[in-house]
Amino acid sequence: MNIGAAARATGLSARMIRYYERMGLVPGVARGTAGYRRYTDNDLHRLRFIRQARELGFPLPDIATLLDLWDDASRHSADVKRMADRHIRTLRERMEDLRRMIDALQTLVDSCAGDDRPECPILAGLGREPRDDVLPTRHARTTPGRAASTEPASRPCRRRAAGPSTSASG
Repeated sequence: MNIGAAARATGLSARMIRYYERMGLVPGVARGTAGYRRYTDNDLHRLRFIRQARELGFPLPDIATLLDLWDDASRHSADVKRMADRHIRTLRERMEDLRRMIDALQTLVDSCAGDDRPECPILAGLGREPRDDVLPTRHARTTPGRAASTEPASRPCRRRAAGPSTSASG
């Protein structure tokens, strides 16, 4: 089967298939007499495995390890379970990060009147030094010995002109 047919059969693009080959996840793909890749049923099975692992968010190094375990008939399922449990913890951390971002952004949006005034609490909030009580982040920067201001740093919103300036000065 050529790469186009393999792409259709696995739900991957030909480009991704070639990438996974370069990364060593699909080793030793046979070549036909004209030099075109020829995919076997085993190659397709491996590509489907990779696609499903990627859809679950596994990074490529973990997928390589999972493939090694899959190929190893003497593997221990405990090793696979340990990897899956670790990945679940990572996904939960990412979900918590997303919840924090949503909450912080929602706080800023709730503080915005959304009218024609130039004051913009959203821009002011984005422009201030990160603080866990206002914009919680996992990577908050702090300056030792310096207290953070509790007052919002409000600046007027700047509007961008849609085109070249048409003011008559001169």
